[in-house]
Amino acid sequence: MRSERARHNKIIFSGTVGAGKSTAIAALSDIPPVCTEAVASDETAALKKTTTVAMDYGLLNLPDGEKVMLYGTPGQERFSFMWEILSEGGIGLVLLINNANVDPLKDLENYLAAFKKFIASTAVTIGVTHMDRAQEPGLDAYRKKLAELGHDPLPAVFRADARNREDVATLVKALLYTLNPGLVDA
Repeated sequence: MRSERARHNKIIFSGTVGAGKSTAIAALSDIPPVCTEAVASDETAALKKTTTVAMDYGLLNLPDGEKVMLYGTPGQERFSFMWEILSEGGIGLVLLINNANVDPLKDLENYLAAFKKFIASTAVTIGVTHMDRAQEPGLDAYRKKLAELGHDPLPAVFRADARNREDVATLVKALLYTLNPGLVDA
């Protein structure tokens, strides 16, 4: 029998400010998420009223009794010290990129660089959010950028609405299938 600790899996959600990390965790979590929101006091205030300053936490219960812990990082670079702390013990990264940002492909590049060591030992799945507000760049541009950055095989890239439980579940499933291609859909 596996220990209780071994039956818990930890997935990290990271990405740009306003990409929907807190929202995605809330959409997927089977418990009310724990959030560390504070009033935005810098340039983030132009985008939204509050922002994550430490982490978000949610929990997904799987049918077989296993649990998936969902940890969201702050998006602001000034809180980047939390990225490594929260990634400790993680099995993979769901990276959310706000397509309505000025240069979302540069955002993708920056976050992949920041999480390079973590991704090298785990896996990454990419969700492109806010495509309803900005349709370009399209998903093919993200795949092209990933290829230019040397990702082989390419990580899964999906259009995602962080408010939609099914969209977020698809990102998590893609990550889990990348980690273990033999998984059977539960």
